[in-house]
Amino acid sequence: MNHQTPNFSRRSIRLKEYNYSQPGAYFVTICTKGQEYSFGEIINGVIELSKLGSIVRDCWLKLLIHFKFIELDEYVVLPDHLHGIINIFGDIDKGLINQTPTNHDWIMTKDSQVTLGKVIRHFKAKSSKTIHDAGYPNFQWQRNYYEHIIRDEHELSEIRKYIISNPYDWVSENKKL
Repeated sequence: MNHQTPNFSRRSIRLKEYNYSQPGAYFVTICTKGQEYSFGEIINGVIELSKLGSIVRDCWLKLLIHFKFIELDEYVVLPDHLHGIINIFGDIDKGLINQTPTNHDWIMTKDSQVTLGKVIRHFKAKSSKTIHDAGYPNFQWQRNYYEHIIRDEHELSEIRKYIISNPYDWVSENKKL
């Protein structure tokens, strides 16, 4: 049997010349497949998380357990997506490579350089598995994610405001006519 791979290529939306492991702040948006409302509903400008929304929130916060060289800034879970700011900081201390970590959820290897892509892949995989295990086997994330490199403090402040105000703005932006 001869199985041929279809001849197509996926276009990356990442900047080819940019090193996504370098220290900095990154704004990300991760959507459900088909922008399906799975994570709850907005009531009076506040998200009331569903069981799936709570899982997504918890998996987002647990990124700090799995990635020692990131910080999480503002984030919000909305009915069909998550907005968040991830800060990658510092170089990995090469002296840690041969040490056994006390937290076995996170094991350092020579190839453990933190990249934005690795963080998002881990988040999507862990949250999907947890959601499936909770009895929702059809849940899927959109294939890709949106990212924006935050270049200065002013931009960081504006993105934080955007994230915080997003639930309040949701009603007017998503009102069905």
